Amino acid sequence: MIRPSACLFTLLLSTTVILGAEKKVDKPIYIDPKAAAADPDFKVQGEYEGVSKTHPPVGAQIVAQGDGVFKLAVYQGGLPGKGWDGKAVHRADGKRTKNGIAFESTQKNVRWTWRDGKLAGRGVELHKVQRKSPTLGAKPPKGAIVLFDGKHADHWQKGKVDERGLLVTGCTTKKLWQSFKLHLEFRTPYKPFGRGQDRGNAGCYIQRRYEVQILDSFGLKGEANECGGLYRQKTPDVNMAFPPLTWQTYDIDFTAAKFDDAGKKTAPAVITVKHNGVTIHDNYKLKNKTGAGRKEGPEPGPIYLQGHGNPVFYRNIWIVEK
Repeated sequence: MIRPSACLFTLLLSTTVILGAEKKVDKPIYIDPKAAAADPDFKVQGEYEGVSKTHPPVGAQIVAQGDGVFKLAVYQGGLPGKGWDGKAVHRADGKRTKNGIAFESTQKNVRWTWRDGKLAGRGVELHKVQRKSPTLGAKPPKGAIVLFDGKHADHWQKGKVDERGLLVTGCTTKKLWQSFKLHLEFRTPYKPFGRGQDRGNAGCYIQRRYEVQILDSFGLKGEANECGGLYRQKTPDVNMAFPPLTWQTYDIDFTAAKFDDAGKKTAPAVITVKHNGVTIHDNYKLKNKTGAGRKEGPEPGPIYLQGHGNPVFYRNIWIVEK
């Protein structure tokens, strides 16, 4: 197992990442749920569900923005991937008060308040839930190659394993791949003061050509540069991002592009992606490489877990060649 040196790891914790409460940092980055629990906003952030006799099921997501500031997204029918009708989302801004959290809504006669762990709206009360991906902890099938199981990073160039047995982002497989099925589990940090791409940014590059974005996009719209997006090419069919510091899964079925002897592309690469068990791209034909990906070609390529200076971590990665 490859571990950062003790002194370097301590420096990292004291300057940018909080695992404990020994040192106050103006804009903390949490990589451990137990440490994040010291932040009162972390207790509020998450997913909520509720029903009433007069309302259909309702789902809601509360996103912490730091210093007692929050964003609220409310979904009719239930949470994304769990009943939401896929139509309009009601959004509101919230701020902590002495009695809890009050959300200011632009929708007439609609008020939302959070107090004692419950989110209340007009005629409905929602309670916090914690979803778990149905493929979390999936065991590799017969014939699979285990790329990472927490013991070592031998399959990865620049692969590092931290003291918790997690793979650090910013590494590339030594083996090159064509068509395959891939399972990986990832966790983004809790960065309440982060915004946009500065909130747990990373990416899973297929053949180092096509990026499936990794980001803390919990509660956001789900754009092509957010979690689950095929970077700048296609938005996910539904934003299935779970709250930060929750283990999430990607299950990717990839068929490589085909080329003739002259090097002309005769068939595009095709990808299906399940995010936390829900299909967000279904046999999508990739138009070309994404973003900074390498040029398309007939040769195989590695899997690259791109790092952007954010502490994103991985576990349970395996692949089945097709």
